[in-house]
Formats: sequence, C-alpha cells, structure tokens
Amino acid sequence: MVQMLEELKPMLAKYKGERGVLIPVLQDIQEKYKYIPPDSVAVISKELRIPVTKINGVITFYSQFRSEPVGKYIVRICNGTACFVNNAESISDTLKEALKIDVDETTEDKLFTLEKVACLGCCSLAPVIMINDKVFGKLDSTKVKKIIERYQKEQPDE
Repeated sequence: MVQMLEELKPMLAKYKGERGVLIPVLQDIQEKYKYIPPDSVAVISKELRIPVTKINGVITFYSQFRSEPVGKYIVRICNGTACFVNNAESISDTLKEALKIDVDETTEDKLFTLEKVACLGCCSLAPVIMINDKVFGKLDSTKVKKIIERYQKEQPDE
C-alpha cells in the first residue's frame, strides 16, 4: 500500500479539498492501471476522507469501473439488433474458442479480455467487434480468427 500511496499522491493532490471528486478520481486511477486496484481504495479513502464502503459502492454500481485486471486488448462483441440478426452469436463463439475464455474473462497471458456490449453503433457493418478503439465489421468466423491471430502475434496493423 505504501507504493500505491506514493504513485497516487500526485494524482489525488489535485482533488484534495474538493467535493464530488470520487468518480473523476476513480476514472484517473482506472486510466492509469486499466482497473481499480484494491490497494488504491484504501489510499483514496485515507487521502480524500471518503469511506471505503462508499468507494466500493461506486465501483460496483457503475459498469465502467473494473475491479479486476484486464488484458492489453479489450475485445468487445456487439450484441445489438443488427449484429444479433447477422450472426453475432457465431462470432462470439469463435472468439471464445480462439481465446479459450468466456465473456467477461481475461486470457492467462493478460493479452485479451472479452466483453459483450449492447451496441457499438456500427450497424451497417454488422456483425462487428471492437478491439480497444479499432472496429472490425462484416465479420465471419474466418475473418475473426485471422484478426485474433494478428493480435496474438502483436502485429494488429498488418
């Protein structure tokens, strides 16, 4: 926790004495670590005088916050109507098989996290996945496997 305190002190200093800063603080921490490390909750509580129970309540209430580490690449499967009717479930199955994980899990090597989302807003490209900020559309199982293979080799832009 001492190391966490040292890492977070500069970040928390800009919020000290302000009201209503918990969500921005959590967003900053998640941006830095890609999730909210458990040790950071105690540091936030101490430094900003916010009860641990309140912090944990906010983390669990808002789906944007993660309390577990995520992979380098976050793979989002669109499950909106257009994707659903264009075989998104098959794409999901292909991803689960290729990555050997289920939805909301992270690969052992911490390279991929798989998520299912309500809509990515790319209906004309259905079915769609997004890896970090890059959209891939008009997919079938073969295309998905090739995309994942490139990312596994960490050559996503080939």
